[in-house]
Amino acid sequence: MKDAVARLTPVGVMVLALLREDDMHPYEMIRLMRQRHDDRIVSLTNGTMYHTVGRLERGGLLAEVGTDREGNRPERTTYTLTDAGRQVVLDWVRREIPRIDRPVEFRVALAEVHNLERDEAVSLLRERETALAASLELHQGGRAKALAKGVPDQYLIEVEREGILREAELTWLRELIARLADTDYPWGDAAGMPTDRYLAQREAARR
Repeated sequence: MKDAVARLTPVGVMVLALLREDDMHPYEMIRLMRQRHDDRIVSLTNGTMYHTVGRLERGGLLAEVGTDREGNRPERTTYTLTDAGRQVVLDWVRREIPRIDRPVEFRVALAEVHNLERDEAVSLLRERETALAASLELHQGGRAKALAKGVPDQYLIEVEREGILREAELTWLRELIARLADTDYPWGDAAGMPTDRYLAQREAARR
């Protein structure tokens, strides 16, 4: 399982997470992901999608469940998530949430963190908070030392920006943790029951 987690790409994770909702064919997957604007996080093309699905199938993380054709449309193969695929998504999210050195992966993990139990999600985010706070302290200390040594501020503008961004993320992260830790905050499958909008979105993606 560790090897499967290591081989997963951000697009692969999003495909597997999508199949947690229902069985789908690749064309439906990419249309649904575009409707949800997931392409703001990862690059999505038809070629990438079909290549990713094929690789995930060879890895035993998803499996074919049927093929159909409507009218003059090309034949479409529908896939389902295997038990291994369901587990590897969770393991990947668990690995990426605490890490502060992989921004793209973190965005995908954050988009899928709702698949974890509330307590585990909060715990992993607190690990990230600790790492981010330590990183910010080190960063601010380095800039202060550079200024004390007489390094002109104009050479440290980017360093200043990076520190401000880390500080802003830390503030946001602490607020998020407090929100999630409140049991009144809706969380998990029960909070994400299908709505009319969701059902209409799925129907549009199938066409």
